Amino acid sequence: MSDIWPTELKVTKDRQQLVITFNNGESFTLSAEMLRVLSPSAEVQGHGPGQKVTVPGKRNVAIISMTPTGNYAVRIGFDDMHDTGIFTWSYLHELGERGEELFGAYENELREKGMTRGTSEKPR
Repeated sequence: MSDIWPTELKVTKDRQQLVITFNNGESFTLSAEMLRVLSPSAEVQGHGPGQKVTVPGKRNVAIISMTPTGNYAVRIGFDDMHDTGIFTWSYLHELGERGEELFGAYENELREKGMTRGTSEKPR
Protein backbone atom coordinates (compact mmCIF):
# COMPACT_ATOMS: atom_id res chain seq x y z
CA MET A 1 0.00 0.00 0.00
CA SER A 2 1.28 3.42 -0.94
CA ASP A 3 2.01 6.03 1.72
CA ILE A 4 0.48 8.61 -0.59
CA TRP A 5 -3.12 8.79 -1.73
CA PRO A 6 -5.44 11.44 -3.13
CA THR A 7 -7.73 13.44 -0.92
CA GLU A 8 -9.39 14.98 -3.99
CA LEU A 9 -9.68 14.06 -7.68
CA LYS A 10 -11.50 16.59 -9.83
CA VAL A 11 -11.93 16.83 -13.59
CA THR A 12 -12.21 20.39 -14.90
CA LYS A 13 -15.45 21.46 -16.59
CA ASP A 14 -13.83 21.37 -20.04
CA ARG A 15 -12.64 17.80 -19.26
CA GLN A 16 -9.11 18.74 -20.35
CA GLN A 17 -7.44 18.45 -16.93
CA LEU A 18 -7.41 16.35 -13.79
CA VAL A 19 -6.74 18.23 -10.56
CA ILE A 20 -5.42 15.94 -7.85
CA THR A 21 -4.59 16.76 -4.25
CA PHE A 22 -2.65 14.27 -2.14
CA ASN A 23 -2.69 13.55 1.59
CA ASN A 24 0.73 15.22 1.94
CA GLY A 25 -0.76 18.54 0.75
CA GLU A 26 0.73 18.46 -2.75
CA SER A 27 -1.62 19.35 -5.59
CA PHE A 28 -1.11 18.86 -9.32
CA THR A 29 -3.02 19.66 -12.47
CA LEU A 30 -2.48 16.96 -15.10
CA SER A 31 -3.59 17.44 -18.69
CA ALA A 32 -5.86 14.85 -20.28
CA GLU A 33 -3.42 14.67 -23.18
CA MET A 34 -0.51 13.79 -20.90
CA LEU A 35 -2.58 11.20 -19.04
CA ARG A 36 -3.66 9.64 -22.34
CA VAL A 37 -0.25 9.45 -24.02
CA LEU A 38 1.52 8.29 -20.84
CA SER A 39 -1.22 5.84 -19.89
CA PRO A 40 0.04 2.83 -17.95
CA SER A 41 -2.06 0.55 -20.19
CA ALA A 42 -0.53 -2.27 -22.21
CA GLU A 43 -1.87 -0.51 -25.33
CA VAL A 44 0.61 2.31 -24.66
CA GLN A 45 3.35 0.65 -22.60
CA GLY A 46 3.39 -2.63 -24.50
CA HIS A 47 3.60 -6.10 -23.01
CA GLY A 48 7.34 -6.13 -22.46
CA PRO A 49 10.60 -4.21 -22.80
CA GLY A 50 10.94 -2.19 -25.99
CA GLN A 51 7.26 -2.42 -26.91
CA LYS A 52 6.20 1.06 -25.79
CA VAL A 53 3.98 2.82 -28.36
CA THR A 54 4.17 6.53 -29.20
CA VAL A 55 0.56 7.75 -29.42
CA PRO A 56 0.15 10.78 -31.72
CA GLY A 57 -2.76 13.17 -32.25
CA LYS A 58 -4.17 13.47 -28.73
CA ARG A 59 -3.86 17.22 -28.15
CA ASN A 60 -7.63 17.66 -27.72
CA VAL A 61 -8.51 14.40 -25.96
CA ALA A 62 -10.89 14.74 -23.02
CA ILE A 63 -11.55 12.74 -19.87
CA ILE A 64 -15.03 11.19 -19.92
CA SER A 65 -14.91 8.85 -16.94
CA MET A 66 -13.04 7.94 -13.79
CA THR A 67 -13.72 4.63 -12.08
CA PRO A 68 -12.15 3.72 -8.72
CA THR A 69 -10.07 0.53 -8.78
CA GLY A 70 -9.78 -0.85 -5.28
CA ASN A 71 -8.27 1.70 -2.93
CA TYR A 72 -5.04 2.12 -4.87
CA ALA A 73 -5.93 3.47 -8.32
CA VAL A 74 -8.42 4.94 -10.77
CA ARG A 75 -9.29 3.83 -14.30
CA ILE A 76 -9.53 6.87 -16.58
CA GLY A 77 -11.65 6.82 -19.73
CA PHE A 78 -11.00 9.22 -22.61
CA ASP A 79 -13.23 10.42 -25.44
CA ASP A 80 -11.13 8.47 -27.98
CA MET A 81 -12.54 5.39 -26.21
CA HIS A 82 -9.25 4.45 -24.52
CA ASP A 83 -10.13 3.27 -21.03
CA THR A 84 -7.74 0.48 -20.10
CA GLY A 85 -5.20 2.53 -18.15
CA ILE A 86 -5.25 1.93 -14.41
CA PHE A 87 -3.50 4.91 -12.82
CA THR A 88 -2.15 4.08 -9.36
CA TRP A 89 -1.87 6.85 -6.81
CA SER A 90 1.93 6.61 -6.95
CA TYR A 91 1.93 6.88 -10.76
CA LEU A 92 -0.34 9.94 -10.67
CA HIS A 93 1.98 11.47 -8.07
CA GLU A 94 4.98 10.71 -10.31
CA LEU A 95 3.21 12.40 -13.24
CA GLY A 96 2.62 15.41 -11.02
CA GLU A 97 6.27 15.61 -10.04
CA ARG A 98 7.87 14.59 -13.35
CA GLY A 99 5.13 15.37 -15.87
CA GLU A 100 7.01 18.12 -17.69
CA GLU A 101 10.07 15.92 -18.13
CA LEU A 102 8.08 12.86 -19.24
CA PHE A 103 5.87 14.88 -21.60
CA GLY A 104 8.98 16.57 -23.06
CA ALA A 105 10.44 13.12 -23.81
CA TYR A 106 7.11 12.19 -25.46
CA GLU A 107 7.26 15.32 -27.64
CA ASN A 108 10.83 14.41 -28.66
CA GLU A 109 9.66 10.90 -29.63
CA LEU A 110 6.91 12.42 -31.78
CA ARG A 111 9.43 14.64 -33.60
CA GLU A 112 11.85 11.76 -34.13
CA LYS A 113 9.05 9.65 -35.63
CA GLY A 114 7.60 12.45 -37.78
CA MET A 115 4.36 12.56 -35.77
CA THR A 116 2.45 15.45 -34.21
CA ARG A 117 0.30 16.09 -31.17
CA GLY A 118 -2.53 17.47 -33.32
CA THR A 119 -3.14 14.62 -35.71
CA SER A 120 -2.20 10.99 -36.13
CA GLU A 121 -1.05 11.69 -39.69
CA LYS A 122 2.59 12.38 -40.40
CA PRO A 123 3.35 16.01 -41.25
CA ARG A 124 4.02 16.77 -44.91
